[in-house]
Amino acid sequence: MSDTLRFEVPTALQYFASLVAEDDGFNLLEAAISLAQDEHPKLDPQGVMAQVDALAERLKRRIPADAAVLQKLRFLNRYFFQDLGFAGNVNNYYDPRNSYLHEVLDTRRGIPITLALLYIELASQIGLSARGVSFPGHFLVKLRAAKGEVVIDPLSGHSLSREELEQRLQPYRRQHGLSGDHEVPLGLYLQAAPPRDVIARMLRNLKEIHRTAEDWPRLLAVCDRLVVLLPQAWEERRDRGLTLAEIGLDAAAAEDLALYLQHLPEAEDAMALRSRLHALRGDDLGSLH
Repeated sequence: MSDTLRFEVPTALQYFASLVAEDDGFNLLEAAISLAQDEHPKLDPQGVMAQVDALAERLKRRIPADAAVLQKLRFLNRYFFQDLGFAGNVNNYYDPRNSYLHEVLDTRRGIPITLALLYIELASQIGLSARGVSFPGHFLVKLRAAKGEVVIDPLSGHSLSREELEQRLQPYRRQHGLSGDHEVPLGLYLQAAPPRDVIARMLRNLKEIHRTAEDWPRLLAVCDRLVVLLPQAWEERRDRGLTLAEIGLDAAAAEDLALYLQHLPEAEDAMALRSRLHALRGDDLGSLH
């Protein structure tokens, strides 16, 4: 009798890890869709991608074969914002579902970064060169045109002038002391964001939502993904360790905090975290001389 072959289905985290393992061939859309699998374990990312492809096919049929870049952009904006009705979820901006692309596709409501990802995918499928921009406070899209680059607000399709971008940047510059002699040129804020950075921004949005709600199990799932995505970002190890401690998984929490302190022994929070680490390990500091 022959042995029965058994195939283990990867967990959501293992699937995510396979998508983000290498920068070459990093499928941004698929990785972004997969973030919802912690909340929706039966979600089929390939099916969601097929939905996006179907939307792109409908758009392609509307565009003349000889359409110029700006004409394609007008078709895209009309289709995305008017015909499909995509817009910002202004009534419930901090709903985590705004970060789940399959939900955004269903409701036509999202936040700048998720709307931008769908917009960029449609743009790419009609031959436009579009990239995400991790602009402070509001994710943007930039698109290559014949006479330079166009920067677009993914909430509206509005093309942003240099003056508008400078105005949007001022609160961030003031908050971080980057005005005057320390002012960083606008162009540095308009660099195309690598796919790994885009996914990190999406996860950090969810991280802040769950931390504010003190939803530790959901926060832990997000922290796990950030550690997989950014294995050298020791602050993510720290944050996962603190989350594990909240759940009562002291041994795992101590392991993460110890790794953080090993790599960043002079960090501002190092002293406080050493005390926390001793407590998690059950060290009796009073008996030490």
